[in-house]
Amino acid sequence: MAANQSGDERRMTANPLIQRLNHAGFLSQVEQDALHALVLKSRCIQAREDIAQSRSTQTIPLILSGIACRYKFRPDGQRRIVHFLLPGDLYDLHASAHFASHWHLGALTRCQVVDVQRQALLDLAARHPGIAQGLWWATLVELEIEREWLVNDSRPADRRLGHLFCELLVRLQTIGLARDNSCDLRLTQVDLADAIAVSFVHINRIMQSLRNNNLIQCQRGYVKIIDYDRLCEFSEFDPAFLHLSKNA
Repeated sequence: MAANQSGDERRMTANPLIQRLNHAGFLSQVEQDALHALVLKSRCIQAREDIAQSRSTQTIPLILSGIACRYKFRPDGQRRIVHFLLPGDLYDLHASAHFASHWHLGALTRCQVVDVQRQALLDLAARHPGIAQGLWWATLVELEIEREWLVNDSRPADRRLGHLFCELLVRLQTIGLARDNSCDLRLTQVDLADAIAVSFVHINRIMQSLRNNNLIQCQRGYVKIIDYDRLCEFSEFDPAFLHLSKNA
């Protein structure tokens, strides 16, 4: 970052939505300004609270900080997490404005959230081709992640967890929240178990196996991937499905 960059420019660069959408193509300063104006008012959601349950279809929750998840309870009371939302992620961007989602959006850690007006976002996309391209890219990536999770469900549990750690690391790296193959997740083992569909007892064994094989280190919410290439090979992880560019 240039030493003479203004405070506004530094704030723009740190905006996770702008950082994400820059991977779809270059955003002009005018487009960045327009996106930044969407995130001026946020609300704080504590860990373990729902961000959106039965929500208005006229707003789209945007995660500014923290980790959230899309989840549903099965009839037996078991929670199943099907997607993690990180800073810069919009919830149900591609959904119709006329039909509410039947999934829950919950905060797994303390989150800052902005309720973006759907029409305001559509208006920006209509006026700014860079924003339109970025939103189409974000929709594609969300769908690609969900498809990859379907494939991941067919892998053995230790590979499923390794794949998840690789995905979260790469996604956090794209918004500047991970370095040296380490990231601050602060997810509980219950969260991880519900994401890969195993029991709490089983997730503990899987974590221990990955640690014993010198693939990961975990301490106080931080996860360090000791050998990223080896964990990718072990977990059959290929980041191509995230469609990342060198723009950001």
